[in-house]
Amino acid sequence: MQDFSPRTAALRVRLDEAAEYLRVAELRARRPQLEAELGRPDLWDDAAAAQVLQREFAELEDDLNLYDSLAGRIEDVETLSDLAREEKDESLEPEIERELDTLAAEFGRMETRALFTGEYDDRDAIVEINSGAGGVDAQDWAEMLLRMYLRWAERHGFDTAIEAATDGTEAGISSAEFTVKGRLAYGWLRAEHGVHRLVRISPFDNNARRQTSFASVKVTPFIDDVDSNIEIDDKDLRIDVYRSSGAGGQHVNVTDSAVRITHLPTGVVTSCQNERSQHQNKDRAMAMLKSKLLDLEHQKRQAEIDAIRGETSAVDFGSQDRNYVLQPYQQVKDLRSGLELTNPDAVLDGDLDGLMEAFLRWQRAEGITA
Repeated sequence: MQDFSPRTAALRVRLDEAAEYLRVAELRARRPQLEAELGRPDLWDDAAAAQVLQREFAELEDDLNLYDSLAGRIEDVETLSDLAREEKDESLEPEIERELDTLAAEFGRMETRALFTGEYDDRDAIVEINSGAGGVDAQDWAEMLLRMYLRWAERHGFDTAIEAATDGTEAGISSAEFTVKGRLAYGWLRAEHGVHRLVRISPFDNNARRQTSFASVKVTPFIDDVDSNIEIDDKDLRIDVYRSSGAGGQHVNVTDSAVRITHLPTGVVTSCQNERSQHQNKDRAMAMLKSKLLDLEHQKRQAEIDAIRGETSAVDFGSQDRNYVLQPYQQVKDLRSGLELTNPDAVLDGDLDGLMEAFLRWQRAEGITA
């Protein structure tokens, strides 16, 4: 009769590790506090605060239910293994093997969560794409990136909303801004922040020459409870109302009430043309502006710390962070993590998890704060 105790013991070790990175003890202590807050009769007097509490409680329940389920299944397979050994019943071995394999795979997926250590990793994400050097090819490349991220979000069950987009001069888009809504959306997508370089035979060149194109991607956490952290003076804002041209093709609704907000002291710009009314577009653009300004403050603080330490900032849109080569060979290479893949078509179709996870592991190994 096979001895399964080493494998179940290894799963117990992984369960103990999960208790640490999921913060199980902290979550169990927090649960009754949240239940009391959610049970208050005046909860919905502040709808925004109520939604934040509801989201926290839902995420807490997800984590505790997952942990408790795995703990229970380990206990069940240990009991079944003991029973099989005591009764010398080898017919139970295939069932025990299958459950141990399934549990190991589920722990493998869950352990990715240990990589999400950033303060805002669990938030929604604001993603900006801007075409760079490369002319019409770069604008086409920007639209390819937009499609790639929308497909990736769809695979994860995340909701997306195109806030604004601008058509390219001949093809593609010159820029786009969209939000990805779902738990850990920012945690995953911060791996995409940087410059993306495409090498291919240009479909816009009659001589079929190879063309190199660039596009930048900026990812910011959407912080819906940011009001207490950021104060904005109305005189520092320029608010433009315009009619959208339907930029981005099918991605954006045509409206008469698109809003663009410019924060004059910093030059930060946000736009929204996705909502039904000018008022809704303005509120959405303002919420995005606050998130970006808070992110800018964090960047400034980090730059000050780096200056004190004598470190050189690695945030630089002037050098690519990832290469996508379609000709003369097939390769995607992330220059930070060093990961190389030979399936660019799959990557461009939204298969990004491997690249994102490799970035997160590289960041942790380098001791880089999210």
